[in-house]
Amino acid sequence: MAVGKVTFTKAEREKLAEVLWLLNWISVVTGAILFGMGIFLKVEIQKWQEVMSEQGILYVPHMLITTGLAACGINYLGSKICLDCADTNKFLRWKLVMMPYIICTFFFTACVLAGALLCYSIRSQLEESLYLGLRNAMHYYKDTDTPGRCYLKRTLDLLQIQFQCCGNTGYRDWFQVQWISSRFLDMTNSDVVDRLRSNVEGKYLMDSVPFSCCSSLSPRPCVQHRLRSSSEDFGSDGQNQQLNLWRRGCRQALLDHYTGIMQSIGLTVFLIWLFELLVLTGVRYLQTAMENVIRLGDPDSESDGWILEKSLAETACYNFDIIKNLGKCYQVDDDPNINVPTAAAEQEVPSQQVQVQVQDQVQVQVQDQDQGTS
Repeated sequence: MAVGKVTFTKAEREKLAEVLWLLNWISVVTGAILFGMGIFLKVEIQKWQEVMSEQGILYVPHMLITTGLAACGINYLGSKICLDCADTNKFLRWKLVMMPYIICTFFFTACVLAGALLCYSIRSQLEESLYLGLRNAMHYYKDTDTPGRCYLKRTLDLLQIQFQCCGNTGYRDWFQVQWISSRFLDMTNSDVVDRLRSNVEGKYLMDSVPFSCCSSLSPRPCVQHRLRSSSEDFGSDGQNQQLNLWRRGCRQALLDHYTGIMQSIGLTVFLIWLFELLVLTGVRYLQTAMENVIRLGDPDSESDGWILEKSLAETACYNFDIIKNLGKCYQVDDDPNINVPTAAAEQEVPSQQVQVQVQDQVQVQVQDQDQGTS
């Protein structure tokens, strides 16, 4: 029994073809939107790629870009096919192309759905990448004279100012790294020397943060040094402490930023997938209805269209049998006697040997005749 069987008149088939032509052109626009969202997401990720440990998450925008380009091409071809399918004679030119086109469109819509799901499933990978990347960036914050790292200080300062954050998970993360270069330390100062010697790794650690951690909302001058000291006014007033430095870590700030973008893009891609699925269903109805018209031989008659000609279980079994039979075509015969010569073959005399024997007999007869004549 056919799945989703619908009967179409000639006028309904023509109307369906016109509607699908319009929907395919709309799908070309949605493909351009997919392409644009992929470009936007790639640019947003590359803005802060220096504070990410790896660029593996770029496969999401790359997939959106590829899918968007494919959508433009597939739906442009679909608009041409649907426009010609309104006429039975023109449909014959596309009859052999329709089924491969529908199969390709089906896999394309599956890729669109995968892109939507990736936008929601990448959060954990992004969080780990930001954690490791920010930790390394803070470690190299002081290396302003080292090639390849000289812009990390600028990047981190801009990040903390723009996203109103401080450190990786909080401002105390700066207490664990030496963020002031040894070039700017006064080695004649006994306090500096004692602090370096007191650290096992020889690092100059302080309970202070860079200037970019200071909150612009603070009503007082920023206190960024000796933050652990209880003698500072910074620690005596909880409200001033909260206003003086940004309390949120940059990992969470960037994660929230990218999560918001991903969720918006994911929702848009999901809606595009639903629209593409609607177009694919309409094209399938048009294909089956036009094929049935050709079988009937009357272009003006009614015809049935369906999504599947048989039930879902029967279609699955049929396709499985096709795949199984294709596999048998490439099987090697394991018969152990396949290359063993038979007794009849051993007794068979080669044709060249027979020809040689006949030639020898002719020569003997000629010689006997010559001797008899002489």
